Amino acid sequence: MESALIEQLGNELHAAWTDCRAIEPLTSRHLEIGVEDAYRIQQRMVGHRLDAGARVVGKKIGVTSQAVMDMLGVYQPDFGYLLSDMVVAPGEAVSMSRLVQPKAEGEIAFVLKKDLHGPGVTVSEVLAATEAVTVCFEIVDSRIRDWKIKIQDTVADNASCGVFVLGDRLVDPRGLDLRTCGMVFEKNGELLNTGAGAAALGHPANAVAWLANALGALGGSLAAGEIILSGALAAMTSVTAGDSLHMSIGGIGTCGVRFVA
Repeated sequence: MESALIEQLGNELHAAWTDCRAIEPLTSRHLEIGVEDAYRIQQRMVGHRLDAGARVVGKKIGVTSQAVMDMLGVYQPDFGYLLSDMVVAPGEAVSMSRLVQPKAEGEIAFVLKKDLHGPGVTVSEVLAATEAVTVCFEIVDSRIRDWKIKIQDTVADNASCGVFVLGDRLVDPRGLDLRTCGMVFEKNGELLNTGAGAAALGHPANAVAWLANALGALGGSLAAGEIILSGALAAMTSVTAGDSLHMSIGGIGTCGVRFVA
């Protein structure tokens, strides 16, 4: 795609984020968009937010569980950037006014103590580079109307990033089998779904390794101090004002978040 169109679409997505509104799918208007083009659009969108003062605090892997793949009709992982203006402090309510069409998912987040440079990063290297893991609610959000996304749409939209909140404690992953850590996800006091670490590409550290290697192919890396969201452990759920969510992951901890108008 021509650079002018890349810039135009990145500007359009940033405006949609700023105004909290949905736009028509990019892929329905520009059939020629490829995944590489979509990452260039993402860079343009994210660049506007960095120019406005946001900082990169980590990265996320999306579309890692079969449940999410089936829900969205997207069958390969993607990644996006976590920015400082996406962080929700524990106990802080999330205002629906800053979101468009949010959905919540439970994940295991990695906090890195060492850089990871792909290609060739392995699960053992991910674990050696990890300071701690914690529970995380990621509130994904799409600027694409009605979530009618193809992989190019969600990539361009910064992997459908919304906001995120981390759990109540940090845990050394070397004493855990992250594949079998079980998740219990409650909505408004009722059990909604369950899952396990293996839902994220077979092992959450597999997802982080995938990201390190994908970034390595693009000349990037994962940096010490970054937070890496490794992907949903079960199907995501839509949320509205008044909803309250709680999640626990065995051996790791708990996390809660509530939504207001």
